[in-house]
Amino acid sequence: MDAWIIALLLVAGLAGGFVNALAGGATFFTFPALMAAGLPPVTANASNAVAVWPGNLSGAFAFRRQLPPLRATLWLAMGLAVLGSTGGALLLLATEERVFVRLVPYLILGATLLFAFSRPLLRLLRRIRPPREHIGLTPGSFALQAVAAVYGGYFGGGLGIMLLAVLSLCGFEDIRVMNAVKNLLSALVGLVTLAIFAGLGAVSWPQTAVMLAGAVVGGWLGGRAGQRAPAWLIRGFVIAVGLALSLVYFLKA
Repeated sequence: MDAWIIALLLVAGLAGGFVNALAGGATFFTFPALMAAGLPPVTANASNAVAVWPGNLSGAFAFRRQLPPLRATLWLAMGLAVLGSTGGALLLLATEERVFVRLVPYLILGATLLFAFSRPLLRLLRRIRPPREHIGLTPGSFALQAVAAVYGGYFGGGLGIMLLAVLSLCGFEDIRVMNAVKNLLSALVGLVTLAIFAGLGAVSWPQTAVMLAGAVVGGWLGGRAGQRAPAWLIRGFVIAVGLALSLVYFLKA
């Protein structure tokens, strides 16, 4: 790799790890950087899934005390995460490069809009969801959970917001518990995609290793800065990057 590519991947990893620790949205930085480094789109997406997975794992570990008891609902959600992400990952590998290139701008734009409107969306879901005494999967939330898992295996940008929306429909109220379950499911999705992509040789390891090193440092810095950085500023920056990248890839496509 050229020195500028190494620098690009390190900076993208730093930025991705930093914003992930504060607000989420690492994919908006890491995926385009891997493509700019010369990786084909599907390989870049597979490598990106591996590069950002440690962040999901650390988030799940950090929120482990907020996890609810492992009852039937949570086991079912975990099973859906594994099965759905398996299907999504295999679907990605079966997608032709030219088809995925055309999908990329829509995927990035959709993830950006989901990120931008996540808070009003979750407030709306909490207002319209009928009150229930027990947390559980309704048929509608069951289907949404499966869709979110498939999406996570296929692309993954904005997956956390999708999972929070599904958990809200399932009856979860405490945002700390929701974040704990969301991080657990995201880590499972990441583990499945890592195993499939790595096992089938879809990951470009030199670029992934460089980006991973940057993401680890960025996540640590983001955690340190999280008490001082204004949340609205970080969210606004991530949204602006996502919209700009959407425009760039629409023009390229």
